Amino acid sequence: MKNSAPQHVPMSQFGTRNNNLVIGGIELPQVVERVGQTPFYAYDRKLITQRVTDLRNAMPEELKIHYAMKANPMPAVVQHMAAITDGLDVASAGEMKVALDTPIPAGNISMAGPGKRPGELRQAVAAGITINVESANELEELANQSEHLGITANIAIRINPAFELKSSGMKMGGGPKQFGIDEEQVPNVLNRIKELNLNFKGFHIFSGSQNLKADSIIDAQEKSIALAIQLTDDCPSPIQKLNIGGGYGIPYFPGETHLDVGRVGDTLAIRMQEAKEKIPTAEIIIELGRYLVGEAGIYVTQIIDKKTSRGQVFLVCDGGLHHHLAASGNFGQVIRKNYPAAIANKMDLKTTEKTNIVGPLCTPLDTLSDKMDLPEAEVGDFVVIFQSGAYGFTASPIAFLTQPNAQEILI
Repeated sequence: MKNSAPQHVPMSQFGTRNNNLVIGGIELPQVVERVGQTPFYAYDRKLITQRVTDLRNAMPEELKIHYAMKANPMPAVVQHMAAITDGLDVASAGEMKVALDTPIPAGNISMAGPGKRPGELRQAVAAGITINVESANELEELANQSEHLGITANIAIRINPAFELKSSGMKMGGGPKQFGIDEEQVPNVLNRIKELNLNFKGFHIFSGSQNLKADSIIDAQEKSIALAIQLTDDCPSPIQKLNIGGGYGIPYFPGETHLDVGRVGDTLAIRMQEAKEKIPTAEIIIELGRYLVGEAGIYVTQIIDKKTSRGQVFLVCDGGLHHHLAASGNFGQVIRKNYPAAIANKMDLKTTEKTNIVGPLCTPLDTLSDKMDLPEAEVGDFVVIFQSGAYGFTASPIAFLTQPNAQEILI
């Protein structure tokens, strides 16, 4: 018997009605009219809320969940996340301004990034957020800014651990990295903090992202908590915050399956109980972006031409890599793979054809789907790219070839 090729995980989070994809309870053609144009991103508010609720139910009760804004910094999304999570992580002064507009207290906002400018550090100190220090030089700059402002900076040490998040889409720990301070250098840095006028909050240990293997995440979380306990005696004051990062992934490509968060939560509950005995003052935090919003978003573009070239069908759309670099395969993929896609106004059509979905740009890189079996489509139909709620619009070269911008909507 011939084996079938791996398939995408069904996009069952979205329903259909009258042959149309439904998002936020609204059929897609009506959403298009509401937005007033294509291309656009649409994010489903209820799906985001449900994801956070399900995650809380799977995780230990005392665990704090923070939203990493870099995944999707749309202000409406951030405002919504502020109402259902415990804190926000920002990666720039621009994101910090959006975060400070929410009801989240400054004490529950943190800033990470290996290249914070002096001006950004000054703004962060003035705002009272926690700054994840990524180098010895940055620590000295923060001390200078604190003295200049007459405000004590709130800091945590971002550690580049000796371990990595195995099977991670992007490794951010283990080996030489631009992120954080190497684990073996941290005791010296902690000693320096004792000499400076800085408010030590704790540690940030982020070893990787986009992981679908529960065993790998469990291993990294256990090692992160153990490392913090190991460093306790070197700390200038008791650890108040222990951010053990995230890494929880979502399935994008054929053959991938959802992460078993239940297993992760069960083991983390045991480790948190152990941590409570050794570092009782520490609030343990996970920091997630993609996992919270990625599956709740879609990218919508309209077919403006259909052509056949040497036997292959091309659906030419008004949107492409300039809005959705990740779906084009040019954002971290070594070998290009297709995101799940559909013809959004022909969801129940059984007749299919093998098609290539391409954008309007003058580059062969502008491909959203390659040789996919999709319902027969025509000019005017709508293509939807799923799993687009994270690292979409703001992670793309939106000024490339000076094409019209996409819009964003939270439904």
